[in-house]
Amino acid sequence: MSVMNSFMIDMFERLASESSYLIKHKEGKTLSSREIQTAVRLTMPGELAKHAISEGAKALQNYVNNK
Repeated sequence: MSVMNSFMIDMFERLASESSYLIKHKEGKTLSSREIQTAVRLTMPGELAKHAISEGAKALQNYVNNK
């Protein structure tokens, strides 16, 4: 369980730092889904990134519908 927890924390930190870099690079102040999706594409390899983005969009839609 500790290994999985460490993996999730590491991935979250990587995505957060990449998203932060993208916002600073475009001189923006707002984190949007576009920056997060770009960070996912840059951080994760090919098919895994596509699957993560798809599942993230599905989870967000499910959240909005059940609000």
